[in-house]
Amino acid sequence: MTYAAAVQFLYELRLFGAKFGLENTFKLAALAGNPQNRLRFIHVAGTNGKGSTCAMLESIYRASGLRTGLFTSPHLVSFRERIQLNRQLISEDEVVRLVEGLQPLLKQFPAGHHPTFFEVVTVMALRFFAEQKCDLVIWETGLGGRLDATNIVTPLASVITNIAFDHEQWLGDTLGKIAAEKAGIIKPGVPAITSAAGPEALAVIEETARRKNVPLTNVNSWEGRRAAVPNQNWPGSPTRRPSQIEKLPLTGEHQRTNAVLALATVEVLQGKIPVSKEAIQTGLSKVDWPGRLQLVTRPSGRKILLDGAHNAAGAKVLRAALEKDFQSPEHTLILGVFQDKDWRHICKTLAPQAARIFTVPVSSERSADAHELAAACREANPAALIAACGSLREALEKAADDDFVVVTGSLHLVGEALELAGLSPAHGGERALNEWTASTSAR
Repeated sequence: MTYAAAVQFLYELRLFGAKFGLENTFKLAALAGNPQNRLRFIHVAGTNGKGSTCAMLESIYRASGLRTGLFTSPHLVSFRERIQLNRQLISEDEVVRLVEGLQPLLKQFPAGHHPTFFEVVTVMALRFFAEQKCDLVIWETGLGGRLDATNIVTPLASVITNIAFDHEQWLGDTLGKIAAEKAGIIKPGVPAITSAAGPEALAVIEETARRKNVPLTNVNSWEGRRAAVPNQNWPGSPTRRPSQIEKLPLTGEHQRTNAVLALATVEVLQGKIPVSKEAIQTGLSKVDWPGRLQLVTRPSGRKILLDGAHNAAGAKVLRAALEKDFQSPEHTLILGVFQDKDWRHICKTLAPQAARIFTVPVSSERSADAHELAAACREANPAALIAACGSLREALEKAADDDFVVVTGSLHLVGEALELAGLSPAHGGERALNEWTASTSAR
């Protein structure tokens, strides 16, 4: 089998959709030898910020000398981004070997119960990390938490970033319902840490922790922030941040919140995995997470900001960052959004700041129509110069002379931009592996 054939096999698994439930994953993992039983995990759920928090945790623990595994989704360009060892992408040869190893096991599932793409990839990752004898795996949920395939593990800590509206058709139409799905990763006897701030969502998380007799650290409280770095001198107001966070290379106030969440998690686990202040400082100062407020400066001095603000909460964070951290007097917005997102709200949030706006289709069957996006942006900002383009390439060409360009609306679009800018190898076909259709009947 070649790597291209392995990717094609994984691509064909999309036909089985995304089934919510753990039965298939438990069974496939058992057939694979239950590799999760030989590993330690930090399990991370939430609406936004999961990947960034995972990247921070991984960087800190790797700086402390641990052999780390990192499992995240979706990928920006290459499927191999999903499974990393010490922040090195899994090799093509390893992907081939793991696919070949799981294929015979998949034949033991009856018709109508075939594992999905994400279920297969989850067990691939578990087997790889166990074979590589990882000391710790930073383990990001795919969708939700309670019925997500990643939830077959019992972690050292359960981490919930925040709760906002996204994937409502599968997770629920209220913040309380969405929080219940995310809080489903909380296990009896396993400490939980959260940065969720909304009262409706937080009440659900707190109730889940009480019901499972689990200590919960809320980093939005004064006590929670102090718990993140207990030996830190914290004079003044509760908004003061630990000194380690001042060296954080990821932009945006939301990343500081993610950093406090990561620090609180490290502190909660100090008794099981000791980490020095030096390792924390080194880890945070070197953390890297592409596609999230990633500023690219071209040789001409032209700046391109790439951010996967794919839901209403993400758009709000991007707008705040543009106002506070970049302070550009005017910028060009290139926007492409999935149809199943709240794209009208995203347009309403981001369009008023832009001088020029180019709307584009995302290279996906789920893409919102560029002309409909343009109309929504025009309603939000009648003074801007707005045009619908046929592709991201066309939009980038039209914005070639603009000093500051923001590309956003979808991580899928950000991945395409990284390829077009020559910042990532071209693997356009592998972005299609992010596509799936959920089967609500399986809930």
